[in-house]
Amino acid sequence: MRTLVTGGAGFIGSEYVRRLLDADPTARITVLDSLAYSGVEANLAQVARHPGYRFVRGDICDPDTVDQVTAGHDAVVHFAAESHVDRSIEGAGPFVRTNVVGTQVLLDAALRHRVGRFLHVSTDEVYGSISEGSWTETSPLAPNSPYSASKSAADLLVLAYHRTHGLDAVVTRCTNNYGPHQFPEKVVPLFITRLIEGRSIPLYGDGRNIRDWLHVSDHCRGIELALRGGKAGEVYHIGGGTEVSNHKLTGLLLDAVGADWDRVEYVADRKGHDLRYSLDDSKIREQLGYAPLVPFAEGLAATVAWYRGNRSWWEPLRARAELR
Repeated sequence: MRTLVTGGAGFIGSEYVRRLLDADPTARITVLDSLAYSGVEANLAQVARHPGYRFVRGDICDPDTVDQVTAGHDAVVHFAAESHVDRSIEGAGPFVRTNVVGTQVLLDAALRHRVGRFLHVSTDEVYGSISEGSWTETSPLAPNSPYSASKSAADLLVLAYHRTHGLDAVVTRCTNNYGPHQFPEKVVPLFITRLIEGRSIPLYGDGRNIRDWLHVSDHCRGIELALRGGKAGEVYHIGGGTEVSNHKLTGLLLDAVGADWDRVEYVADRKGHDLRYSLDDSKIREQLGYAPLVPFAEGLAATVAWYRGNRSWWEPLRARAELR
């Protein structure tokens, strides 16, 4: 299969590319990435010499570039997105452009070139907040941030292209990812790197917001299952099965680096901060055989160890990770 992976130099996309190329010497993958502030081409260094690997630097909003790159591919796995909620609150324009317009440009190219499957990687945040229970794939979308609203729009576009044009498209929605190579603006790498440096860490509000945590390798396994076995026009949830409050997560990270709570700075809560996310992922478990394999405690410890051992990766990114 010849696969085009958008956003393949990012956190999740690069894990997906490394995973496939390491496992299959015959795989053929083209990565399309603009190398915006959170794209790191070094994330793909270990597969750069794979005979089936090709990297193209380009913007998914550029129709000419996308048209040229899409030609000849059997599948598109679409990771490329602006994804940081706080940045979307400061300015929604880049999120609408990349997440909505960029997705539309890719969909049009996929139609023109008769791509066999288009898999769109989305998020649990499209549903808003849920106080109890879990969302199913048929739950209504009710986004609360500009980021999640832009992802909701992209999801609906993908499903509309399936229904209107017959495009073979699948949408996956995941819970919060963590693991190595995550850009240090997100909470887990932000807290780890600041604590390693002896700095304070910012905890929103009282820390009672709850998220389900999913190791990036488990997420990518779920994506591959959906790509190869999912039904066209369907949505699949990919969860980690470990719900943790931000306060508890903070405590776990403090313990992991040997720091005390005096390093925590309580800051004003995020605007429109969703209290809890929770996905029912029984559909992908029952239909495609998915199950998360990385226990949260083990995955978190390994993630902390990775950041301890890879300062040369994240130290140059700190300035880019700071909100402007």
